[in-house]
Amino acid sequence: MKLDSKVPEGELSQKWTKHKFNLKLVNPANKRKYEVIVVGTGLAGASAAASLAELGYNVKSFCFQDSPRRAHSIAAQGGINAAKNYQNDGDSVFRLFYDTVKGGDYRSREANVHRLAESSVSIIDQCVAQGVPFAREYGGLLANRSFGGAQVSRTFYARGQTGQQLLLGAYGALNRQIANGKVKMYNRSEMLDLVVVDGKARGIVTRDLITGKIEAHSAHAVLLCTGGYGNVFFLSTNAKGSNVTAAWRAHKKGAFFGNPCFTQIHPTCIPVSGDHQSKLTLMSESLRNDGRVWVPKKAMPGLKSKEAMSLPESERDYFLERKYPSFGNLVPRDVASRNAKQVCDEGRGVGSGLAVFLDFTDAIKRDGEDQIRAKYGNLFDMYQQITGENPYKGPMMIYPAVHYTMGGLWVDYNLMTTVPGLYALGEANFSDHGANRLGASALMQGLADGYFVIPYTIGDYLANIGWKDKIETDHPAFQESMDAINERVKKLLSIKGKKTVDEFHRTLGLTMWEYCGMSRTEVGLKKAKKIIQDLKTEFWTNVNVLGSANELNQELEKAGRVADFIELGELMVDDALNRSESCGGHFREESQTPEGEALRKDDEFAYVAAWEFRGENQPEELHKEELKFENVKLTQRSYK
Repeated sequence: MKLDSKVPEGELSQKWTKHKFNLKLVNPANKRKYEVIVVGTGLAGASAAASLAELGYNVKSFCFQDSPRRAHSIAAQGGINAAKNYQNDGDSVFRLFYDTVKGGDYRSREANVHRLAESSVSIIDQCVAQGVPFAREYGGLLANRSFGGAQVSRTFYARGQTGQQLLLGAYGALNRQIANGKVKMYNRSEMLDLVVVDGKARGIVTRDLITGKIEAHSAHAVLLCTGGYGNVFFLSTNAKGSNVTAAWRAHKKGAFFGNPCFTQIHPTCIPVSGDHQSKLTLMSESLRNDGRVWVPKKAMPGLKSKEAMSLPESERDYFLERKYPSFGNLVPRDVASRNAKQVCDEGRGVGSGLAVFLDFTDAIKRDGEDQIRAKYGNLFDMYQQITGENPYKGPMMIYPAVHYTMGGLWVDYNLMTTVPGLYALGEANFSDHGANRLGASALMQGLADGYFVIPYTIGDYLANIGWKDKIETDHPAFQESMDAINERVKKLLSIKGKKTVDEFHRTLGLTMWEYCGMSRTEVGLKKAKKIIQDLKTEFWTNVNVLGSANELNQELEKAGRVADFIELGELMVDDALNRSESCGGHFREESQTPEGEALRKDDEFAYVAAWEFRGENQPEELHKEELKFENVKLTQRSYK
């Protein structure tokens, strides 16, 4: 199958405008004849469902949480980028486009990224109109701050809870459409399969997480807005419920998976404190505006925050400022994370040895504690509650952790996957961030896809198929899918092995972190593949899932998700093995510059790796979408 990105011809800045004009439209009176399924209610899902319902489509919205407002978008802290240039510091749509392509280490599609930068300007207006309480300067104008990978201040924020406030805006719009009867909401429902008939996505099969009932739902199109797969590492900043199941089941029904090995390690997270932990906690990248990252110049094992306050400046190494004077502490996440790992590997880590300091002493002296509290108060409080340390009186300890996944289902310019009628939005797709996402761009992409892209592009598909082209749930394909899910559930419950689901998940996570995490080698990846294959075999013969199918059973939920994570883990390793270059968050030790920076191989790997499922226990087939760079020159990234 040849991949067709459907990127329109013409000048970059005009592509999206001309494409919108050339797309077919659905008559307003006919929109009410169409049904659309939206899976997920984070920023991408809630904004898409609300926007499509506002247009007149009938929408079914699904989430596995007890309320749409519990989607993981609510956990985003630092901000959302937009090329408003309110600070008059040289920002523009093209600069945001350029920073994003460069930040992604030149492994993203130019046209998609430019559309994202264009849409960013409208997102802020939309959210302000919804009442999102962005931070404002004394005179009432919207405030901005800086984020990594940029030399301008373009990030809009609501203290350290921007995701929550943006989601409440989208949630309000969604609730309005629920009240109007245009959106039917299915809470506590998990998608377990995609139904494909005659090559088109026709609906989904779900499990009611309260009763265990397996149900079928049909529609003219299906939108997956189900987030990323960072929990394949077990420990991550993602909510414990975040999973890959919806995307993975769609992948096994024909949707190609793009760049699965591109995962983001966030440099500022609270370090691991022991085997008892089930997740990690993010400390917003916004803290690097005022916090300075450092370690002692000489190894000082066990150095604590209070002791660090008395260490003279001459004995401190502000390593990011030293190595990258132009960007300092605001280098992109992949660069900051690798450097933190490097100094810890040298034996200069603090605390447990796997941590560096993030110090606000100078900022507090300069601006006063009240000013720092106004900017970051909730983040400082969260840090103190978790660690017992007061970050106003001594530096925070931070260390990189899995946070986001740039990989996801492959989509074309219209956000459609390789299965006609199936779309993927937000973090669930691969499209905008290349090999490394810049901070404050996840919220931007989710809302751009939901508010400003899919309302146009889905109309073209629906207009072409017509409203009569809909398969009802009495079609045999739906029953076959429901039977297969019931059999899978029975099998999981019948194994009665000796290991818990969490034991398998933790083993998988440790394997992925060790061999497919911040640093990767051919030898390590081959070892990981064998471990994961053996783990899969053991899982299906030795897992112990308690409870029954027809009840609230969280162990059963986890079992299905971990089974999918194990299969995804193997594909991530295959993708990392295939890509023998280093780029962004994918760092192959065999491919680095003399200074230890990522070394790309543009002549070999300037493509999107799109993987096709070829059957159970069969190798996946690699398809390549060649990336063309007509507006940005391919150069070795430098933030020095």
